Amino acid sequence: MQGFSKGFTYFICLVSAMGGLLFGYDWVVIGGAKPFYELFFGISDSPLMQGVAMTTALIGCLVGAMVAGGAADRYGRKPLLMLSAVLFTVSAITTGLFNDFTLFNIARFVGGIGIGVASALAPMYIAEVSPAEIRGRMVSLNQMTIVLGILAAQIVNMLLARDTAVAESQAWNVAWGWRWMFWAETLPAALFLLMSFFIPESPVYLKLKMAAEAQPAGQQEARHTGRKEAGLRELMQAKYGKVLLLGLVIAVFQQWCGTNVIFNYAQEIFVGAGFDVDGMFINIVITGIANVIFTILALYTIEKWGRRTLILLGAGGLGLIYLTLGTCYFFEVKGILMVALVVTAISVYAMTLGPVTWTLLAEIFPNKVRGVAMATCTFALWVGCCTLTFSFPSMNAALGSSGTFWIYSAICVCAFIFLWNRCPETKGRTLEELEQELLK
Repeated sequence: MQGFSKGFTYFICLVSAMGGLLFGYDWVVIGGAKPFYELFFGISDSPLMQGVAMTTALIGCLVGAMVAGGAADRYGRKPLLMLSAVLFTVSAITTGLFNDFTLFNIARFVGGIGIGVASALAPMYIAEVSPAEIRGRMVSLNQMTIVLGILAAQIVNMLLARDTAVAESQAWNVAWGWRWMFWAETLPAALFLLMSFFIPESPVYLKLKMAAEAQPAGQQEARHTGRKEAGLRELMQAKYGKVLLLGLVIAVFQQWCGTNVIFNYAQEIFVGAGFDVDGMFINIVITGIANVIFTILALYTIEKWGRRTLILLGAGGLGLIYLTLGTCYFFEVKGILMVALVVTAISVYAMTLGPVTWTLLAEIFPNKVRGVAMATCTFALWVGCCTLTFSFPSMNAALGSSGTFWIYSAICVCAFIFLWNRCPETKGRTLEELEQELLK
């Protein structure tokens, strides 16, 4: 248990995973607020400004992920988790407060930094404090809280968005509804900040810190001033090449498998399938419920079936579903069948690529470079998310929904082939055992 009782291990993992809850909420809440803040800021007829509003937080994610690894190696995991809680709180308040579009985007950028930090640090911290026999389940707990945050955002958006057929209600949505969607995040963000005071520092970080302090004073100073650069240089050494490539492919594929466009562009997807805005909100909540149910299932299957089996199941299953979904769009199929296909895609993702990605990234890298490697792969993941989010409207306009989902299907097939040849099984193995095997 690495010095912690079983109950305390669960407690600190839950607290750390609250970063995932806020990550999920902050990431998805904008999808429900989108129809209303666009009217408020007068950007409904400006695709460029719409794209800016949707990607500002993602750019913040890139910044947060980029600095998280080096900062975590220098200052520790706990202070960075606390910083992310502060950023979430500030962003939640100010995003709904500002009436200026530029300030609105600055507030979203701040929240994005919080997402980037939390997404890099929370799974790594959980992996470092958890024993090998339950490590996969504990890291998957982070994904569980992410999907709970997603579902919370979807439910809050649905409850706050008043009947769009009534003019007075629509006016309230445009003036206030979207603000309260963001403000609702303030309470869990403040709770995360409070609870983070009660978790210990990662034992892996403390071990590395003790080793550094054992060096002569001059070497200590050089180590502190050059730690991030040294970590990056070491990560780029040939011996880490295969494992780094594996981590980068897993990270980018989790985004470019295409599932996350359903959350960010639910309006376009469900309206294209024949639903009005009110029906869109109901269908979004249905996908959120499926997301939670199958993530719970993943908590049990990840230790029984293994990481490799699940990630291959996700790549192959989504490839088949998107092929079918694209074909249905091509033949203009409408209604419940389209909802069923979307829910199936979300379910497969929630049971496989959602939790397994974070588990594998937290497991496959050696202790010495885990901080910078996690930051590098998380940065790549958010580059994938940013490019996916930005490219979907253009792809959808140029190729139609059918062509777009056929491309996602092809990406899944390519990833399946790569992972079949490169992805190892990591369940039940200590981090030290994995290090010896993966660096052979």
